[in-house]
Amino acid sequence: MHEMANQQEAKSERSPAYSQNNLSQAPSPYLRQHQDNPVWWQDWSEDILAEAVRLDLPLFVSSGYATCHWCHVMASQAFSNPAVAAVLNQSFISIKIDRELRSDIDQFLMQYLVEMSGQGGWPLNAFLTPDLKPIFALTYATPDQFARIAGQVSVFYAGRKQEIPRYRPELDRPLAHLGSSPAADHAGSATMQPDFAAGLPNLAQEQELCEQLLHWHDPVHGGFGSGQKFPPHSSLLFWLYQWQDAASESVQAACRQTLDAMMQRGLHDHLQGGIFRYCVDRQWTIPHFEKMLYDQAMALWVYALAARQTGETDYRDMAFSIVDSLDETFARDGLYLTALDADTNHREGATYVWSEAELRSFLSSEEIDLLRSAYDLSSHSQFEGNYHLIRRPDALDLDQAKRMTLEKKLLAIRKRRPQPQADEKILSGQNALLAVALIQAGRFLNEPSLEVKGKLLVENILERFWTGESLSHAVYDQDMMTQSFLFDAAALLLAVCLLAETDPERWLYFVTTFVPVVRQFSTLDGWSESLASDFQPVPAAWFDSPTPSPISLAEFALTYAAYLVGDDASTLPWRQPYGADFANLAAMLANGGYHVFISPQALPWPNLPANSIQLRGSPATDCYRGTCRPY
Repeated sequence: MHEMANQQEAKSERSPAYSQNNLSQAPSPYLRQHQDNPVWWQDWSEDILAEAVRLDLPLFVSSGYATCHWCHVMASQAFSNPAVAAVLNQSFISIKIDRELRSDIDQFLMQYLVEMSGQGGWPLNAFLTPDLKPIFALTYATPDQFARIAGQVSVFYAGRKQEIPRYRPELDRPLAHLGSSPAADHAGSATMQPDFAAGLPNLAQEQELCEQLLHWHDPVHGGFGSGQKFPPHSSLLFWLYQWQDAASESVQAACRQTLDAMMQRGLHDHLQGGIFRYCVDRQWTIPHFEKMLYDQAMALWVYALAARQTGETDYRDMAFSIVDSLDETFARDGLYLTALDADTNHREGATYVWSEAELRSFLSSEEIDLLRSAYDLSSHSQFEGNYHLIRRPDALDLDQAKRMTLEKKLLAIRKRRPQPQADEKILSGQNALLAVALIQAGRFLNEPSLEVKGKLLVENILERFWTGESLSHAVYDQDMMTQSFLFDAAALLLAVCLLAETDPERWLYFVTTFVPVVRQFSTLDGWSESLASDFQPVPAAWFDSPTPSPISLAEFALTYAAYLVGDDASTLPWRQPYGADFANLAAMLANGGYHVFISPQALPWPNLPANSIQLRGSPATDCYRGTCRPY
């Protein structure tokens, strides 16, 4: 009996290697930000999961990313608190994950949190059994709140672990966390509708989808919803690709209103270019100051297409300013890093905002007058007592040479300040998405240098991440993460498809190579987020925000590839507007809503509609909505 007790005691003793914080060498800037916490953080691995099983200790898994403001706050408060650390170190195996490196785990936990509480966010904190059954999840909490919750979870697990069910995400309900549309309370037509049936759709269905998006549109301030405003990239793309056919005057007006609000107000960095992640208010005034690579890529695509469809030079200038910002702040050795932090020296927005005293010390009275004429410097544009630049609608009526000289002076001053920390990991899929945006921008803006820039980026992605058999996900500090993800493969397939349109001899090989790479994520059970060996299969999502969902991107890319290689492109069903607008763009492509031009030689892109695909062959033909005619 005494010997059995000793054996049990030995079994329950934690390995010395895991009785410390082990994140100092983790292959992620975000994880390394937590290396000095008193919590015994571990990186996700099969070994640490086996340790949890051996000890019969529940897991505490915390997911976030390097430029997440509230992740920083919780790290400096709860996870730096000795009392919180004591609870976690005694009763849990604590694991930190970078959501951008392990989107599969994050997706699984986020869906659980959303279904449990109705909303989600980061940091995403979840308690799980050693065999990965979720127990409870939450976002930000104060040290006292978190310590109390962790203690309750520990007691619950010890007494009722056998009652905890296995969880399977219900990703067929991707809009559960959106709530109703802002018009739903007084317009019955704004409620969610089931997917349309698959089959050859007609223009009336596309027009209906365009009009349905208006139910979520904010007619006062632009964008969607009545609270904080995220840039609705996929919705804008769907509207803009429908511009010639299905977009009514009301849709076009709503589209322009949103484009203008994003460009003129607080989402836009007016001095250096690019956009911030979202605005915290309905009026697009004060942003959450982090800058994400995926937002720059999607905004470039949107504004280049908007310039093509509307002829507005302001949108063209916006697109070029995004490219300049990318090259100045995101470019690293032929690729692009992931994000710039919202904080500078632990103060959100410190790099970007201006005090009255600073402006008066740096600028002459004439320059201040010009600045006030171009920008709203009032209490409405203040963030924590300082001004965030909001461009006035009539700023373009001023002397542009003087205004641009003043903005360059302010930017030079701003560059002398401490700058936000960068998340310097490189993600293959986000770089591929940027390559798509650059190629499209080159075509829409009649700027071949941008298309060349996109081609060079694709070549660098292939050289760095493609082994000839598998596509790696990320690299940081010479550490390569070789796990494969659906988003990465789909984005790269779309990029090589675009290149194959005008140079099939070089790029069709890569199209046929990457089609099976994408299809390996599809089984009889549906699409999977990743091919992880250390986690259960996670169904891929199709909610398009802020980037195309992995499923939408895969369906779009595979349809594009089918046209290029001469396979039949399967029709796709329409999905719910607002939540799956890139999926509807894929349906538009699959169901005949793109012009398919067949010609012996490459055609000039400015001569073609924006919704066009080019194929080599003869005779010269334009096939559109089931009808082919000579071109």
